[in-house]
Amino acid sequence: MKKMLAVALTLMFASSVFAFDLDDSLVRWRNIVGVITAPGVDNPVGTIHAGAGPWTVRSGRASVNLSTGATSFEVEGLTLNGGNSTGTPGPVSAVVGTLVCNSGTATVAILDTASVTLNVHGDAEFSGHLQNIPATCANPLFLVRIAAPAGAAGRWIGAATERFIGDDEK
Repeated sequence: MKKMLAVALTLMFASSVFAFDLDDSLVRWRNIVGVITAPGVDNPVGTIHAGAGPWTVRSGRASVNLSTGATSFEVEGLTLNGGNSTGTPGPVSAVVGTLVCNSGTATVAILDTASVTLNVHGDAEFSGHLQNIPATCANPLFLVRIAAPAGAAGRWIGAATERFIGDDEK
């Protein structure tokens, strides 16, 4: 009976360690903030240019499973903070979420979600998958970028903050 208990405890411990290793592929961000820049001043993240003015966010969150590609993000109150469109998304009607792996290196990878609608209150959400996440995704960053209008597409207007990898939050 003691041997059985020892084997069972060993298996339980080994499986819990294995589960924690699998969890290291999950990256979560607890908040999303707007880009802070003056009109006409760029604040790039690597090669990704910032929106043409300051943005604010009421709340948001994002998560990416680096192994499976399962990705979700939600942003609420993503609006301009200056000019005649203050408090609205202005002409921006759609956004994408962008995972940036290995930022600042020769192996940088920029992966976009499908485009989602940004409503008149600045709310958008996505749940789906990213393809081709590199085996090594050092210092993962998550941005919210303009998808429409076309003239501003690709500029980042929000960034995920308070990053947790695996069990960091516990």
